[in-house]
Amino acid sequence: MQKKFIAFGCLGVLLVVALVLVLSIVGSYNSLVSLDQKALSQWGQVENAYQRRADLIPNLVETVKGAAAFEKDTFTAVTEARAKVGQVSLGGGANPAANAEAFAKFQQAQDGLSSALSRLMVVVEKYPDLKATQNFRDLQVQLEGTENRITVERMRFNEAAQAFNSKRLSFPTVIIANFFGDRFREKAYFKSQAGAETAPKVKF
Repeated sequence: MQKKFIAFGCLGVLLVVALVLVLSIVGSYNSLVSLDQKALSQWGQVENAYQRRADLIPNLVETVKGAAAFEKDTFTAVTEARAKVGQVSLGGGANPAANAEAFAKFQQAQDGLSSALSRLMVVVEKYPDLKATQNFRDLQVQLEGTENRITVERMRFNEAAQAFNSKRLSFPTVIIANFFGDRFREKAYFKSQAGAETAPKVKF
């Protein structure tokens, strides 16, 4: 009788330990999924902001072209940078920011477009009549607003990625994350352009 009681007691302890372990694994997995989805949602916002900028560029270039027909090299640089951005894709997979190399190429292409746009705005300084047109002023306001959105969305993505990475690297979640392989890879962060201690400013 006493042996049976001890056996049932041991079995009960084992069941409780197993239940706690299962609940811990399930909780960690669900937490990772939630943070992963939040980062992916924020990534979508980053892409939307960049797409808005890409959509503004043809109108901006055409508007400037009308007044600055001799600045062909600058227009070509902007057009090529925009085309390069369109060619770089992180893919529509479940974890677009998990591939650090592809992420770096994406950011490099976007930074290249930012630099080309800055050069275009320097060209605009030579043409005061262009700066006075309503169409250009409207595009200028939209571009400034879009650049601000890009900065905000990138910051929010970095925050979401940091929350995910912190959870993913904590113990015992790191064991669970490694068990699922690429499903829960660490997410890359947006960084400032190389050599830029301060945020780049577009001068109109």
